[in-house]
Amino acid sequence: MKTTRHAKIIEIINKYNVETQEELSAYLEQSGYPVTQATISRDIRELKLTKVSLRDGRQKYVAMGEGRQEMPAKYIRIFKEGFRSADTAQNILVIKTESGMAMAVAAALDAMECREIVGSIAGDDTIMCAVRTSEEAVLLMKRLRKLTGG
Repeated sequence: MKTTRHAKIIEIINKYNVETQEELSAYLEQSGYPVTQATISRDIRELKLTKVSLRDGRQKYVAMGEGRQEMPAKYIRIFKEGFRSADTAQNILVIKTESGMAMAVAAALDAMECREIVGSIAGDDTIMCAVRTSEEAVLLMKRLRKLTGG
């Protein structure tokens, strides 16, 4: 439950400009994750979320900061839990995920900084990644499958 909640938090802060713990809690509640203020506070600390200023003077939570070295491990865990399968079509890598997890898995994939990926688009349970070459798409697919134990 904690890992999927963490994945949902990453998805929420990547999709919305969340300024407060109360806003984050409301988004989680809407997504079926009832949480207490203490849980939200602990999750923010564990995910090492920080606030950045926006151009309009408001702030929002983002996943970055001094714990940057630890973030890839968390993202890899999110990737492993959401990943179902991968296949290629020329230089397009198509990743299937658990329902509702595509955005979180795509965020995890972005955090892994795979140099082969030019860009990606996530839906509900599918991610399409534009990869530089067909050969790199196949190699990346194999690497991601290996990462998940498949």
